[in-house]
Amino acid sequence: MTHSTTPGFIRTTDGVDLFYRDWGTGAPVLFVGGWSPPSDAWNYQMLALSRQGLRCIAFDRRGHGRSSDPGKGYDFDTLAGDLAAVIDTLDLHGVTLVAHSMGCNEVVRYLSRFGSARVARIVLMGPMTPMIMRADDNPEGLDGALLDLFREQQLNRDFPHWIDENALPFLTPDASPGMIRWLRQMALACSHKALHDCHVAVQHADMRAELARVQVPALIIAGALDVSAPLELTARRTAALIEGARLAVYDDAAHGMFVTHAERVNADLMGFIGGGR
Repeated sequence: MTHSTTPGFIRTTDGVDLFYRDWGTGAPVLFVGGWSPPSDAWNYQMLALSRQGLRCIAFDRRGHGRSSDPGKGYDFDTLAGDLAAVIDTLDLHGVTLVAHSMGCNEVVRYLSRFGSARVARIVLMGPMTPMIMRADDNPEGLDGALLDLFREQQLNRDFPHWIDENALPFLTPDASPGMIRWLRQMALACSHKALHDCHVAVQHADMRAELARVQVPALIIAGALDVSAPLELTARRTAALIEGARLAVYDDAAHGMFVTHAERVNADLMGFIGGGR
């Protein structure tokens, strides 16, 4: 059974302490981050939505931010269990789950394993679902050898240099130097073991069947310029698999739309949470 150990932390069944922040009152919105950023990355959503009467919660995935770094548990079953620990410990009901990038996989796996009794709706932004790696039945996917090469030649040799080269493709060409430094700092503070193992988990995930079973209202937000999660491979297919899902494509956005297009994202979130589907 999960429980809070100290204010601001939740302990999982395997003894991992998850840091979380909890702002405001009202209907709960729980934010699940992408690969490498901690809960700080949701600042622009949490402040805006809490000011409009929502309870905004975000947590640091294990190995990220202020959470424990156990050196294991970076598979989606365990990560979905961590998400369940947050929801159960805080006794959230009617929660809106808002996820970015690999966090979308965690949300989908949570629904598969734990059901939707506590969930009102989901928002998947720049999703890495349904399946990114090439296979016989997914010929448009990415070459697995290239994903392996990224880990061996970039992540495990000079991750700071890789961030420098990919900051603008993650954001947009007009992103400020300060924003780039902020995102870089968050990524470099992440456990290297978490980065490696989470990347492997995303590479090998196939959530096509699980997405088809999602039964809550869903909003998919995608950037047409996203090179991390190409629109046609990820968001458009994800939306097609979830019955009744709405797809919002930002023509001038890339993978980091939650910071580069925060006002539009926040407006779409408020419209979706207020009206549902």
